[in-house]
Amino acid sequence: MRLTTACVLIFAALVGVLPAEEEVLATEDRSHWSFQPRSMPVVPRFNQDAHRNWIRNPIDAFVLGKLREKGLSPTVEADRRTLIRRVCFDLTGLPPTPEDIDQFVNDPSPDAYERLIDRLLASPHYGERAGQQWLDIVRFAETEGFEYDRHLPHAWRYRDYVIRAFQHDKPYDQFLREQLAGDEISPVSEEGQIAAGFLRWGPIRRNAGNADVAFSRNEVLTEMTDTVGVALLGMTMGCARCHDHKFDPILQKDYYHLQAFLASTFETDIPLADAATQAAWKVEFDKVNDEIKKLDSALDKSTGDSRVDLLKQIKAAEKRLPPPLPTISTVRNNDTQRTVIHVLKRGDDKKPGDQVGPRAPSVFLTKSVPEMPATVTNPRTSLANWIVDQQNPITSRVIVNRIWLQHFGRGIVNTPNDFGVNGDFPSHPELLDYLANELVASGWSLKSLHRLILTSSVYRQASTSATSIQNLKQDPDNRFLWKFSRQRLPAETIRDAMLAVSGKLNRTSGGPSVIVPVDAELVDLLYKPSQWMVTDDLAEHQRRSIYLIKKRNLRLPFMEVFDQPALQSSCPKRESSTHAPQALELLNGAFSNELALALAKRLERDAGTDRRPQVDRAFQLVCGRLPTDTERGLSLRFLEARSLNEFALAMFNLNDFVYVK
Repeated sequence: MRLTTACVLIFAALVGVLPAEEEVLATEDRSHWSFQPRSMPVVPRFNQDAHRNWIRNPIDAFVLGKLREKGLSPTVEADRRTLIRRVCFDLTGLPPTPEDIDQFVNDPSPDAYERLIDRLLASPHYGERAGQQWLDIVRFAETEGFEYDRHLPHAWRYRDYVIRAFQHDKPYDQFLREQLAGDEISPVSEEGQIAAGFLRWGPIRRNAGNADVAFSRNEVLTEMTDTVGVALLGMTMGCARCHDHKFDPILQKDYYHLQAFLASTFETDIPLADAATQAAWKVEFDKVNDEIKKLDSALDKSTGDSRVDLLKQIKAAEKRLPPPLPTISTVRNNDTQRTVIHVLKRGDDKKPGDQVGPRAPSVFLTKSVPEMPATVTNPRTSLANWIVDQQNPITSRVIVNRIWLQHFGRGIVNTPNDFGVNGDFPSHPELLDYLANELVASGWSLKSLHRLILTSSVYRQASTSATSIQNLKQDPDNRFLWKFSRQRLPAETIRDAMLAVSGKLNRTSGGPSVIVPVDAELVDLLYKPSQWMVTDDLAEHQRRSIYLIKKRNLRLPFMEVFDQPALQSSCPKRESSTHAPQALELLNGAFSNELALALAKRLERDAGTDRRPQVDRAFQLVCGRLPTDTERGLSLRFLEARSLNEFALAMFNLNDFVYVK
């Protein structure tokens, strides 16, 4: 059954009295590969090929077929030390211990690698690694951005929901349903309410004074609609907000049909404390807040030393404010305030055109389908059902491509948020459809998909190109996967790895986000200094980076310099720049120097006071291997003139530490 037929069935079951049916795009307008039903590709066979023994699973067959077509050949398999380091970072975001490496290297079992993957997929750190990519995609932040950058103090519950979902291999279709409509599907379930916070994470402009309510509401709806488009469908729906899409067959009316599913959706915070606790909290809050207001009033009239003293009093009072009561940051339907959706001329809410109701984009329809009534019950559930319908050609392709990107550094489609005409064409279109079909057939199990990819010969290849000069000339970007491409670790992983090898990593999972110290000059730039109240427990400062607060108006300098996204919009893939401030941060940063000291102490504990064992242990911890003779000699000479602390700091600056190969 084609997607369009499925759409007809879904919407026909939900409609009552309907407006006029919608026009259908011409067949040629829907000819782009991503709008076509998924193919059922046949796995290539190579009975007479010299590399037929290289094929471990169908992924290898599809890739080898493309390599043969391009006159390329695969490279050799990476050694076991390289493989375990690669797969540990890929699945857990943490380096393997020297003991883990030795155990794997010396394991004679023919299935040692497969068992390693199974252990890592079951690791409690798998969900943390997988969750970070999803949080990038949905532009998760715990503050609203713009001038006030107001905090959502319990947004961390969504972060923990995402980690749990990946950890327990929640079927991806269920994962999307809960995020789009958890409050509709399970209105009394905390899990469903938390998941629906997906629609809350965009930046929100809070206007003081006479706010333009219609304008602000339009901004919120625009943010939600655009994110559903790029994050879940890999389509730049936002380009059709003001006019028909310039490249893709997406009508402006399609944009507002999609937005109509969200017309009744409003933000809400669900309290988890009982009424008595809420009343007591309000009394305490009002008492301190009244004091702050009086101090603020006096501050407006003060100068000099008096002003400095008042600022100190205000900061002290802000610290006495009671912590926010537990809540769930989510959304709800409110039909009494439902926004009437019009096609807006040039996207201007002051220039409404035709009124529209919920409906799938025209590009997915082969026959006229009426829009749903604007007052349909549970509209976001209907949207979710269409998005995760097994016949939908887009959804499974998009998530398969994102998982592939996680492991290879680039997607089969190298524009993960744009599967449209202006995006990248798949390097291996048959493989993309094969994997998408496998995902659906597995019950939308992402762990099964990871395992299939990681057990392939394609993934196990070495990253060296020294013996593949001809391949390098023909395919310098390694688009067709004749080797493994070396990748720089993302910012969070670099920080976590530094904590791990220095012995300082706090592996506690979940709970409220951690605020670590930053330069006072950065805090002074915030709307209120109280927005950066450092967590008191110093052990919390050494938690994994995914548990650090995500504040839009203040990124940690360490994270920013290593390309952590700005959290203003969906991040399809991390950039990987190389510039001088990165070396300066690793050499001069307070965090780097603090952990270098910890690493030096660990080397003394593990290897004693002799320099050679210290050097060997340092390379085992930091690089996952022993040093070469040249590296050992240079390190020993360095230590003749420098301290062990400085040597540890230098280790953090090695390419073999911040890259996987």
